[in-house]
Amino acid sequence: RWPSLLKYYSHSDSVSWLEEYKARHNAGLEAQRIVASFSKRFFSEHVPCDGFSDIETLGCPSHFFEDELMCILNMEGRKGLTWKYYAKKILYFLRQQNILKNLKEYLQRPTERQSFLEGAVLIDQYCNPLSDICLKSVQAQVDDITDKVRKVLRTKNPRHPSLASKAGEILIPEVELQRQVLDAMNCVLYEQLKYKGNELDYYNSLNSYIHQVLIRRTGIPISLSVLYLTIARQLGVKLEPVNFPSHFLLRWCQGKEGSTDIFDYTYIDAFGKGKQLTVKECEYLIGHHVTEEFYGVVTSKEVLQRMVGNLLNLGKRESTDQSYQLLRDSLDLYLAMYPDNVQHLMLQARLYFHLGIWPEKVLDILQHIQALDPSQHGAVGYLVQHTLEHIERRKEELGPEVKHRSDEKHKEVCFSIGLIMKHKRYGYNCVIYGWDPACMMGHEWIRNMNVHSLPHGPHQPFYNVLVEDGSCRYAAQENLEYNSEPREIPHPDIGRYFSEFTGLHYLANTELEIRYPEDLELTRATVQKIYSSGKE
Repeated sequence: RWPSLLKYYSHSDSVSWLEEYKARHNAGLEAQRIVASFSKRFFSEHVPCDGFSDIETLGCPSHFFEDELMCILNMEGRKGLTWKYYAKKILYFLRQQNILKNLKEYLQRPTERQSFLEGAVLIDQYCNPLSDICLKSVQAQVDDITDKVRKVLRTKNPRHPSLASKAGEILIPEVELQRQVLDAMNCVLYEQLKYKGNELDYYNSLNSYIHQVLIRRTGIPISLSVLYLTIARQLGVKLEPVNFPSHFLLRWCQGKEGSTDIFDYTYIDAFGKGKQLTVKECEYLIGHHVTEEFYGVVTSKEVLQRMVGNLLNLGKRESTDQSYQLLRDSLDLYLAMYPDNVQHLMLQARLYFHLGIWPEKVLDILQHIQALDPSQHGAVGYLVQHTLEHIERRKEELGPEVKHRSDEKHKEVCFSIGLIMKHKRYGYNCVIYGWDPACMMGHEWIRNMNVHSLPHGPHQPFYNVLVEDGSCRYAAQENLEYNSEPREIPHPDIGRYFSEFTGLHYLANTELEIRYPEDLELTRATVQKIYSSGKE
């Protein structure tokens, strides 16, 4: 029943299986209770940063609790969408907290015990906490590539010292023997396995995740360099990371070990199929001259900083993800490494303020910024004032607004909650999760969206819709039509509003139904009328 829990036991353990069963059963009940409570508590806002406090003080083993959350997420069919939505949020939080703890422990180790591969895996895990990523499996894949390199090396030099040693046990001093290793690596990685730099889709975040680099056999300079360096070191060749501007490189010492002369090194471009470069060729690579400091070796922490910096920049570029999840995750990682960086603290405060979430945490961040850099008082004061206003407005909010279709002012509203629609002009598929009898946006939005150019202008019903591309939009009634081929809408917030997809429409969950109590029957009647005969 619980195969994923086997890894927590060894054959030598003396275990009371009845007690383990009871503990797992009780953890399951506790997980179900908490998941069920989240929709009621947090429907009208993002789960606040203190919303997970009762999870942090669990009275049951966390791996049992997580296992129940995974069972909820893996429920078959199109039901339980709201449970899945909140189970995912809770699991995301729990795993990220654990990964952050592991990252901080990693950063406190002596530099020589900070594996570049482990650091890359920690970043990957934090940004993809629901994926099954572990250092052991990533290391096993790297070991498999290393074994392939040994086979090639054996055909070239059967007495090579790398063949007699275990991973990383020796350092090969002779440059020619090192060269044989690198040649064999290039043969396996780039000729046999077809690894390559992803020039066509360079700004895809998957290029930065080491488990995806291994699956897709492509990446960006820094992720491919971490893989290349790890394999080389396992075969006795000490390559070092170089934080070269615009293009991460590795360096290979040709002179005295530890030399400070940049001309004593050959530079390796893992993105460019392991090509070996001189100092001058490195400059040709990026198109301009750089000073000697950029050819120096960097620490594992600085490598992680650059990896996270790449993800930060990608997070700022993403336009469709309205939750800015990648930006939020990469900011968390950056501030775990550099907790007093004022620039990134301010970015985090502005981001949470923009999203309208976690106002209490925004105030904490601003207080920390003010203590670190009093010169920021202007920006801090502005955000503090507006955050306090947000908190006050939230306190003044009454219960949920209930919209009855029978009200005279709602008589023009034609469509109902849960219907799958199509936008007449832009062609996107969407599902309705809210409506207003007329446009409720401000004058600026109405002007920017050119609403007055519509035949019925802003004086017609407008609908809140979840769109298949992951965005949320506010669409005029005259621009929507029934979808002749209704299908599921792959939107991350679908479970926040709906409990089930019937195959033709969505069923509102309890909280949404409270706000639109008369829509469910209308939706069913509409679907029966439109689709029962098999034609629109």
